Amino acid sequence: MNEVWALVLFGLIFIFILWGFPVAFTLGGLSVIFGLIFFDADFFYLVALRIYGTMNNFVLIAVPLFVFMGIMLEKSGLAESLLETMALIFGKFKGGLAVAVVLVGAMLAASTGIVGATVITMGLISLPTMLKRGFSPELATGTIASAGTLGQIIPPSVVLVLLGSVLNVSVGDLFTAAVVPGVALVFCYLAFIVGYAIVKPNKAPGMPEEEIRAFREKGITGQVVKAFVLPLLLIVAVLGSIFAGIASPTEAAGVGALGATFLTIMSGKFNLDVLKGVMRETTHLTTMVFTILIGATAFSLVFRALGGDRFLIQLIENSDLSVNAFLFVVMLAVFVAGFFIDFIEIIFIIVPVVAPIFAKLGVDLVWVGILLALNLQTSFLTPPFGFSLFYLKGVAPKHITTGQLYRGIVPFVLIQLAFLLLVILFPEIISFLPNLLKK
Repeated sequence: MNEVWALVLFGLIFIFILWGFPVAFTLGGLSVIFGLIFFDADFFYLVALRIYGTMNNFVLIAVPLFVFMGIMLEKSGLAESLLETMALIFGKFKGGLAVAVVLVGAMLAASTGIVGATVITMGLISLPTMLKRGFSPELATGTIASAGTLGQIIPPSVVLVLLGSVLNVSVGDLFTAAVVPGVALVFCYLAFIVGYAIVKPNKAPGMPEEEIRAFREKGITGQVVKAFVLPLLLIVAVLGSIFAGIASPTEAAGVGALGATFLTIMSGKFNLDVLKGVMRETTHLTTMVFTILIGATAFSLVFRALGGDRFLIQLIENSDLSVNAFLFVVMLAVFVAGFFIDFIEIIFIIVPVVAPIFAKLGVDLVWVGILLALNLQTSFLTPPFGFSLFYLKGVAPKHITTGQLYRGIVPFVLIQLAFLLLVILFPEIISFLPNLLKK
């Protein structure tokens, strides 16, 4: 009977979160109530032990460091410099500005991994320019919103750090496995934009020749070197040290945080107020993540103590669901949940429940982690609670409607889902680089 109550707890948590209750306190509060009903106060001594164990997890130190790196790079003016340079290089082609936005989104993803900062920055800088040049509002907003989410799959990614912790797999292995899918997804976006520009050239025009000439008069070589070399050095320092086995993800995150600070100093935008602001935002985001993690720890302990995980494993075994069928159910549940709740909540509520089942079925958890990261990326784009849409709507011109935003992201969500299916059918896309590096 306890197994049924475990499922009741799982369902109640979803109901209260959708009702608007804070996630961390819903997870922790309901779990404590159920724990006191079915066990006793001494049972929660285990929660304290688990929380201390989590706080001593060296890998999780990467979370505040990567967040610090992303926010600091936002202050450095890196995005503005990259966007100007990319517009200079690709602006004369049909759809060139949209191509530039996707490429900048990919570079910022490999430099920062912070979705909000990327979407807001590109929305402020490139959206007015794209609209002024005659771009379709749907294409312009969809491109910016989706390009900003690339930081969820292209390492270094906070999502991958959290998934590694919950799935109990190496974050370095997840980073390595995510590179090829991340780059391939960028090419899928670019292929769609180029195709759209060919079919509807009047909705994705190039920049006027005189503007390109004015850009070039500023000195193209110096501008390209300044825009690309420094961020590339940072990307190589962070990801290269991980892939080469020189540093762990946490150590590389420390290098990235220091490197981002140096870039901000070199750009002349570093001062005490900037440092205070970055530290304040980093503390706020990190505290939110770890408070949810504490609530999730209590939930995971009570759910398993009630036999919820055993019940689900037996259910899967008795129903004769194949591995692929179970994977489909999980991916569908994560995709639907992404319409209503945040990716952090999905990671800490759904993933701990399904991870033991995947392990029992003998599925490679690194592969599952990348599939989940690709799926969670769509949660930033799907209404009504897609955070990329909120960020972009907040900085978009007033004449850009919510309907245009929603219509704009539809093709990119479909691209992500098609790509997710492709990765499931061809797991070599994920395993290619890890296998290559092992040789």
